[in-house]
Amino acid sequence: MLTDTQRLQMLQVPSGPIDVVIDSDTYNEIDDQFAISYALRNPERLRVQAVYAAPFLNHRSTSPANGMENSYQEIQRLLHLLGAATPSFRGAAGYLPSEKEPFVSPAAEDLCRRAMAYSPERPLYVVALGAITNVASALLMEPAIADRMVVVFLGGHALDWPDTQEFNMMQDVAAARVVFSSGVPLVMLPCMGVVNVFSTSGPELDHWLRGKNALCDFLVKNTVDEANTYAEGRVWSRVLWDVTAVAWLVNEGERFMRSRLIPTPIPEYDHHYGSAPSNPLCRYVYHIDRDALFADLFERLSK
Repeated sequence: MLTDTQRLQMLQVPSGPIDVVIDSDTYNEIDDQFAISYALRNPERLRVQAVYAAPFLNHRSTSPANGMENSYQEIQRLLHLLGAATPSFRGAAGYLPSEKEPFVSPAAEDLCRRAMAYSPERPLYVVALGAITNVASALLMEPAIADRMVVVFLGGHALDWPDTQEFNMMQDVAAARVVFSSGVPLVMLPCMGVVNVFSTSGPELDHWLRGKNALCDFLVKNTVDEANTYAEGRVWSRVLWDVTAVAWLVNEGERFMRSRLIPTPIPEYDHHYGSAPSNPLCRYVYHIDRDALFADLFERLSK
């Protein structure tokens, strides 16, 4: 079990190069592609060890299993565009059966094996951008990894939001409860009420990214095409939520966001947070500097 000193140290913004894995429902919408690209375009700070495909179900999939497979294939396309040889793994084909039963998958197995090689002094950072099923499964399969990694989770809403019915968290509340109660050092990036300020528009993407390189053209087209499915001819903006989870890892001097330490809340099945004042501390992000982060994102993508 971690000491208070170890936990507080692990919840600081890391310094120097760190090892990272990304768990992503990449085909769900268009922001995961930006987040993965941003991580791989920060090679001096972030050494991306693996990318995992997470399950999801919406209009872009026919089942959680299909969502996971679509995400796995999208990860391959994106890594090809980035010229990256990063290992990738298929994740769970469904959601956690219960808070006691993992959904075994190549991604969960890889995370178990990989995380055991780390320590509180040198943790593995897990950036979770979708339903957190793969991470929860790994924690159930090998509880000892909770002391060897830091989970940065983009999910739920702000503590003062009326509910937690956000796509990532509401897909698998059981998995979120496993992670939040596991004791793993946790960084929370709430969606509505915090991260929703990190949005962009077609003209902004055209100005900063279009024509810079093949990756930028892919990201711009992907975003504009998606927006035109629901807002063609109208004013629109798109939140690139997932980028903020990667950005926390390079947030030295609070240049992109501000956060505070709070007792780790517990996601409830009624889509609210339960208060748990005696729980271990987690880090709660409450402010995003939208312009500073977009400036860095656009610069790195366009190189």
